[in-house]
Amino acid sequence: MHLSGHGARQGLGRTGERLAAAQLVQSGYSILEHNFRCRYGEIDLVAEHDADLVFIEVKTRRGVSHGLPEEAVNRRKQQKIIQVGQYYLLQHDYSMRAWRVDVVAVQLSVAGRLEEIRIYQHAFTE
Repeated sequence: MHLSGHGARQGLGRTGERLAAAQLVQSGYSILEHNFRCRYGEIDLVAEHDADLVFIEVKTRRGVSHGLPEEAVNRRKQQKIIQVGQYYLLQHDYSMRAWRVDVVAVQLSVAGRLEEIRIYQHAFTE
């Protein structure tokens, strides 16, 4: 069966999130939530690392013809993640918690094999 369009992208995204979560756990993160959704949008992963609550955006690409995965986190996307993160903090009564946003880039070969996972801590701020 050949996947194309939205379903294929969603499958690729889920694969990337799984790989990213495994790498983050190996790097000392505790994953609290996968795909936190609210009316403002979605955060791929919510985790704790050191003393920080971490909102994590995972970007996955096969090959490099569409650029590096981390380049897809533009200003609009950043603002959306911060907005969802602030909603999460309110909802969980975490107003006093230190938090940050990390971006995880998952690079796959064109054939779909894992090539590299890059973790960008404190990727951007408000």
